[in-house]
Amino acid sequence: MVAVIVSARDLGRSFDASAPLIQRLLTRAPRLTVRAVDGVSFDVTEGTTFAIVGESGCGKSTVTRLVAGLDTPTDGEVQRLGRMGQPLRTQMVFQDPVGSLNPRWRVGRSIAEPMPLSMDAAARFARVSELLETVGLVAADVAKFPHEFSGGQRQRIAIARALAAEADLLLLDEPTSALDVSVQAQVLNLLKDLQERLGLTYLFISHNLAVVRFMADRLAIMYLGRLVEEGPAERLFQAPAHPYTRQLLDTVPDVANPRRNREPLAIDIPSPLNLPPGCTFHPRCPLATDLCRRVVPELRSRPDGTRIACHAVTDEVVS
Repeated sequence: MVAVIVSARDLGRSFDASAPLIQRLLTRAPRLTVRAVDGVSFDVTEGTTFAIVGESGCGKSTVTRLVAGLDTPTDGEVQRLGRMGQPLRTQMVFQDPVGSLNPRWRVGRSIAEPMPLSMDAAARFARVSELLETVGLVAADVAKFPHEFSGGQRQRIAIARALAAEADLLLLDEPTSALDVSVQAQVLNLLKDLQERLGLTYLFISHNLAVVRFMADRLAIMYLGRLVEEGPAERLFQAPAHPYTRQLLDTVPDVANPRRNREPLAIDIPSPLNLPPGCTFHPRCPLATDLCRRVVPELRSRPDGTRIACHAVTDEVVS
């Protein structure tokens, strides 16, 4: 039986977006709150990749920070269950491999930083050398500085540093978006290979649907802080049910049919400071009804193993 190692339940996070106090007193402006994450629930099972996809500003990176413990939830909770009752060890691989590495530290020191202090110098050097070779670099790279590597190599170093902590869960926040396409493929293949060899679990954040289809076992679609559809990745790619999921997939170029007709979205994404009532997607949705404008849809389970938050979609599954 596959174990759940992360369980998020009704996760919420709000941020104060108000102007400074003096300015508010002078202008009598009200306090403003951004609901970045609202009622998000999901499970991440051991040895799999759970991906979250959505437009910029939808809250997917905030979810990652909540799972990592870098932010505190305003509502709900994240249960980090770990393996065999042990505390869950998590590490992050960030979008920018340049900014995530200390430019004044040699690579060996950066990778060795999360290792136990009880390890002697020889054991640490041997482990760092082993990790560099694991991610496709060479042991001699321990003495180099980050600026001596390419972007793809720096991301490999960041992955090696995450592995040095012997993490159960890697939080991958857009880990390839800053890289060239050919380098992206190399890093993604490395992540897949490491997952198969080491039994790693990934929480993968991205806006690149092609990358997600290659990496993900389960996929969650996020819109303005809420999950609108979630389920097995291949199922969502083959038969998306939510109108937003369908419109997202419609943006992916189709080599076989490059001139296909694609219906443009009617308006831009609403401001997070002034969300529409009911379903937040209804101003852009071709299926919106009066119910959608009044009532927030719940994320409900469907017979095919997916979950959806949409009044206009029935539970009847189309093969």
